[in-house]
Amino acid sequence: MATIPDITETEQWIMRTTLRERYGRDLEIQLADAEIRLHPSERELTSCPVIFWQSEDGCHFIIFKAGERAYRCQFFYKPYKQMGTGVEQYDDLAECAVALLQAQADFVAEERGDLPQR
Repeated sequence: MATIPDITETEQWIMRTTLRERYGRDLEIQLADAEIRLHPSERELTSCPVIFWQSEDGCHFIIFKAGERAYRCQFFYKPYKQMGTGVEQYDDLAECAVALLQAQADFVAEERGDLPQR
């Protein structure tokens, strides 16, 4: 079973800075753990540290730390309908966070009819 390193102070700073740039103010981030399959073929779940936050419109965001410099992400409004960026894993936390925020902004714009549906 793989041991995933905890989220570091530097990673927390990256997230707080990225979210401050996106929202124009500080947003509370939560640190937690989640169990995920690191590879689709595996039956075993691995405990991974996560960064979680919620936006004012009720969207929940989560970034999973799947290894050293390995991040996965998703957002959702309802737990049964989870969405992502289309990229399975990132090796840069800032890139992962920005891509996740952009994917959610595109989703909102599509829902409003500002962008054509994919």
